[in-house]
Formats: sequence, structure tokens, C-alpha cells
Amino acid sequence: MTPPAARTLDERIKGTRERFENDVDTWVSTASADGTPYLVPLSFLWDGTTFLISTVRTAPTSRNLVANAAVRLAFGATRDVVLVEGTAVPVEEGALEPESADAFAARTGFDPREEKQEYLYFRVAPQRVQAWREANELAGRTLMKDGAWLA
Repeated sequence: MTPPAARTLDERIKGTRERFENDVDTWVSTASADGTPYLVPLSFLWDGTTFLISTVRTAPTSRNLVANAAVRLAFGATRDVVLVEGTAVPVEEGALEPESADAFAARTGFDPREEKQEYLYFRVAPQRVQAWREANELAGRTLMKDGAWLA
């Protein structure tokens, strides 16, 4: 089977931004201080610049991100993948702007402010974004470098 023609950079960026605006969940990958990897699905809100995620303060993802801000997000299936490498900044529940907390709850269908357990929010600033569907798109898979879109 012949794969479809490789998409242009502009087409990939457009499709990636649409995914950020329309998807609700992402795989979040972090590592503990000793390097143990941890992978968990979380809901997110994309504001056009950063991702907003939230998880229980005592969860491995929270502990890992507080200790090491490096994070990877993964979207899509293996033949239509988007990978984001970013930096996460913790935001205390009470310090998050009410508009952002409301938008997160509306987008994800989940409001951490209503939970009994204490949650932390994290703003993830993407530094590198890659997207590809087939091997013919691997050469041009980088769409963002050092926090700037390439087109």
C-alpha cells in the first residue's frame, strides 16, 4: 500500500493546531528524580500558546513536574502522531485565573476545584512540536523549535 503524499509544513501546522483546539485528552510523560518514566492520560485546555493540565497534587505526575519541569505530550495514533516537548510551570488552584479554571472545566468536563483532593494545575509551554503520519513525513516532522513555529 502506498502512503498518501507527505503534507507540507503549513498543512501539518494547521492540522496540529486543529488537534490542539479539538482534542480533549493527551498522554503526559514525565520522569521521577531517579529517572523512572511515568505516563498518564490527562485532559487539557489549549489557549493558543500553552496547554493547561491538572492532576492530584500527590500524584506521580505532579511530583515529577514540580521536581523537573520537562514534559512530553503525545496526541493521536501511531500513523497520525503529534509529539510536544515542553516546560511545565505549576499553578496553585487558588492562583489560577478564574477564567482559565472555568474554561478548563468547560472544555474537559472536569473541574478540579470541585474535588476533595487537592489538585495542581500546570501550564505547559511547548518548546518543540513534531508531527508525522508515515515514514515519508519523518524528514520534515519538526513544526516548532525553541518555542517558535517554523512557518
